[in-house]
Amino acid sequence: MRARTGPLAPQFAGFWVTFRTMFKKPVTEQYPFVKEPTAPRFHGRHQLNRYDDGLEKCVGCELCAWACPADAIYVEGAANDDTPGGEGRFSPGERYGRVYQINYLRCILCGLCIEACPTRALTMTNEYELADDNRRDLIYTKDDLLAPLREGMVAPPHAMGPGLSAHDYYAPEGIIR
Repeated sequence: MRARTGPLAPQFAGFWVTFRTMFKKPVTEQYPFVKEPTAPRFHGRHQLNRYDDGLEKCVGCELCAWACPADAIYVEGAANDDTPGGEGRFSPGERYGRVYQINYLRCILCGLCIEACPTRALTMTNEYELADDNRRDLIYTKDDLLAPLREGMVAPPHAMGPGLSAHDYYAPEGIIR
């Protein structure tokens, strides 16, 4: 098509774009009402996982906090105390994460903390609606991040499963011992 010349050519070109798109179906997404599923490997909100008996997988090693480029994770480890009158056992190892916080005002959802975790205690869910109207509510604590107790799980603190050792937790069946 040859370029048009004259004073009205640019206006007709603009009208042509409008006329051409007038009959196309709009690509509007009805987000709050219709939520599209995310990709399987989507990086969303973090979750602290548990073992099958309810003990926490986090051993308070703080590797996730060291790996975080945005300095959004704060972990304070403590020793499990099985002595009478002690706090009890929260994880099968010697330590557990007593304080665990993720600041979603700083987090860039990169997933480096997930790769750094030696016990697969920290994973990312597909939850992406993290907006809030209060900055204080965007700092998730351990209670917010812990996976819910499933059927058959007992809330910690409690002893390891009967007849099990820490080796049984960290090297499950199917892995060469």
